[in-house]
Amino acid sequence: MTLPFIMVLAMGFLFACGIYLMLERSLTRVLLGFILLGNGVNLLIILTAGRGAPPLTDGQNLSTLGMSDPLPQALILTAIVITFAVTAFLLAMIYRSWRLVRADSLEDDTADLQVAITKIIDSEAEASTDYDDTEFGDEAESPITGAIDLDDDGTPHEREAAEDSASKGENSAGIGRTGTTSANKSGKGSDGTETEENI
Repeated sequence: MTLPFIMVLAMGFLFACGIYLMLERSLTRVLLGFILLGNGVNLLIILTAGRGAPPLTDGQNLSTLGMSDPLPQALILTAIVITFAVTAFLLAMIYRSWRLVRADSLEDDTADLQVAITKIIDSEAEASTDYDDTEFGDEAESPITGAIDLDDDGTPHEREAAEDSASKGENSAGIGRTGTTSANKSGKGSDGTETEENI
């Protein structure tokens, strides 16, 4: 195996480990993943430069033929500085998190979860208005306004009114029967004479 191929394998390994660690909830692992990812990017920039001789001359032959391109090396120096700055920022975040809650792992934000759930419910409600509830009509658990009624038993409001009136009628009849039974159990009839108890 040649040196560039080994560097490509090392770069792929650094990228894979870095992305895997950055997907974790622990800030320490995110920091380690970021450092690995930064080193993988540095290897990628080195590989793009290719092989070449150092840019040194003897003062007579000023040809740039065969010299290494200095631009990738300048980019690597810039990337090292940026990686150092972001690493310092992440270390400060980890330290602050540890001082406040004695943990470096990120928890779910309840407000963000509530917003996400509300958006999902709203999107489902908008999608549900795209069709008529013709299978169940007004018998559905959440009937759609203006849905086609497939049976002749009336609207839900009419059925509730009919059930209420029927239950009121049964209650009034039950009250009358209860009064008669109590009179019979007391042993006296309507005229005040004693009668047999009806049980």
